[in-house]
Amino acid sequence: MDTDLLKTFLEVSRTRHFGKAAENLYLTRSAVSFRVKQLETLLGVELFERQRNNIQPTPAGERMLGHAEAVLTAWERAKQDVSLSLLQSTQLTIGAGPNIWDAYLQGHLQSLHQGLPGVALRTEVLPQNVMTRQLMERTLDIAISFDPPKLDDFEQVRVGVVQLQLVSSDGPLTLDECSQHRYIKVDWGTAFNILHAQEYGMLPLPVLHTSSSRIALDFVLNNGGSAFLPDHMVRPLLARGRLHLVTGAAAIPRNVHVVYWAQNDRLPQIEQAIGFLRREDEDDAEELLA
Repeated sequence: MDTDLLKTFLEVSRTRHFGKAAENLYLTRSAVSFRVKQLETLLGVELFERQRNNIQPTPAGERMLGHAEAVLTAWERAKQDVSLSLLQSTQLTIGAGPNIWDAYLQGHLQSLHQGLPGVALRTEVLPQNVMTRQLMERTLDIAISFDPPKLDDFEQVRVGVVQLQLVSSDGPLTLDECSQHRYIKVDWGTAFNILHAQEYGMLPLPVLHTSSSRIALDFVLNNGGSAFLPDHMVRPLLARGRLHLVTGAAAIPRNVHVVYWAQNDRLPQIEQAIGFLRREDEDDAEELLA
C-alpha cells in the first residue's frame, strides 16, 4: 500500500475539494484525482461522491477514514521505532488533548524526557475519541485525560490534579460582577462542563470558546475578561496584579489520569513514566504548600 494514496485521500476528505487538496499537497489537481482513483481501484469501491463544488465521502469513504488514519499513524510510529539511535532502546507514544498539554503535561515533558534515558518519546495532541481509538488499535501507549475512557484490559491511574481558578484581568470582581464582563470558556472536559452548567449559569455567553488554556490566557490579557485557568499558570500573574481571583468562585479540581493497555510490551517504561509523573505532581504540591 502506497501511503501517499492514504494521505491524499485524507486531505481530500478534510478539504472536500480536489483543488484545495492539490494546493496543500503541492500536487496538480489531476495527480490528486489519479491517486484517489488508484485507491478506489485497490479497494473496489468509490470513496467520494463527485459533484460540482460538492465532494462528499460515500459511506465506504466514511468508514475508510479511521482505517487510513490508523495505517498512517502505525507507519509513522514504525519508521521512528526502527530508526532509534544507539542511545535509545524503545519508543513511547503519548497522546493527550490540547487542554492537558497546556495545563499539565507541557511543564512535565522535559523532566519526563530526562527521567527516561534510552526512551524516545512521540507526542500527539489528539481529541478524546481519537485517543480512545488509537489505544484500542495499540498505536498509542499512553493516553492522558481529564475524562479517561473505561476500557476492558486497560489500566487507569490518577497521576495528578489541576486546580482551575476563575480569574479576571478587569480588576477584582465578584462572581455576579463577572456577568457584565467578557467571559472565555475553556473546555476542561465533561465533568467540568456539567459543574459549570450547574454552578456558574450567571456567567455571560463566552466571546471565545477554546480547548487551549494558553489561547484563553492570551485573550484575557490582551482583551480583558475572565476564564477558568490552571493555578500554576496564573499564579505569577496574580502576584504581579495582572490577574485577580474572582470573589465567590471556588477552585475546581480536575484529576489527570493515564490510561494504558495492561499487556503492552513496553509496560516497564510505561510504569516508569507514570511513577515519574506522580513524583513530579507531588513535588508541585509540596511547592504550593511551602
